Amino acid sequence: MRPQKVADHVLLENMISVFRFNGYEGASLNDLANASGLKKASLYHRFPNGKKEIGSAVLAYITEGITNNIYQVLADKNVSADIRLNTVLENINEVYDGGKNSCILRVLSMDSGLELFGDQIKFSMNIWIDAFTLLGIDFGSTKKEAKSKANKSLVLIQGSLVVTKAMSSLIPFQEALKDLRNLYIE
Repeated sequence: MRPQKVADHVLLENMISVFRFNGYEGASLNDLANASGLKKASLYHRFPNGKKEIGSAVLAYITEGITNNIYQVLADKNVSADIRLNTVLENINEVYDGGKNSCILRVLSMDSGLELFGDQIKFSMNIWIDAFTLLGIDFGSTKKEAKSKANKSLVLIQGSLVVTKAMSSLIPFQEALKDLRNLYIE
């Protein structure tokens, strides 16, 4: 068997870029093949079920990132809650490139994407909420208060990304990161 021309993580990052720019409906297999650096036949070889399988693989990759960069960091009781929060805020800032990148969960939840990927999107968002709930509890909130803060944390980031894009300004995203920190450090 020949070695793969493009590493999986590079391929998936390139696919994410196409979906971010075009949405699920607007992303053609030609766009995905061009971004991947693979010929269409090679892309089909890696993803026999086409665009839907690519979307699902992208979401699995994103879920892994949320698990590694948010959940595992916030669940690590060996590190102070304040340091965990700061680390996660840095991770979020990096993933969204300071607010320049749209959230792939939002992009893939539009049009037919929600019908196709709703369970995966919900699962990813629940990992986020579970992680921030743990953090809230570690900061002294009741479980109910912590869950409320966790939901707000997701809305803050997602909402700020929409506003950032619409206003062509990174300020809303940067302010949301500060507001998210303040939600926990009162």
